[in-house]
Amino acid sequence: MNHPRNIIGPNVRRLRNHLGLSQERLALKCQLAGWDISRDGIAKIEGQVRWISDFELVYLCAVFQVKAEILLAK
Repeated sequence: MNHPRNIIGPNVRRLRNHLGLSQERLALKCQLAGWDISRDGIAKIEGQVRWISDFELVYLCAVFQVKAEILLAK
């Protein structure tokens, strides 16, 4: 990976695994919250190959029930 497209990917993976969610299940939870994202999209975020917008960060915070600082932490 030359240049990461986001800094939250590793934290998304860590939280997802901590909650025992598959990428598919996380994508479904995001869809139910109103964000149209696929399992592949989650994989790309976790792999830091997909850029993420501020509104997408808000959806992830809502689904994980965490503050943005948790996802943005290094």
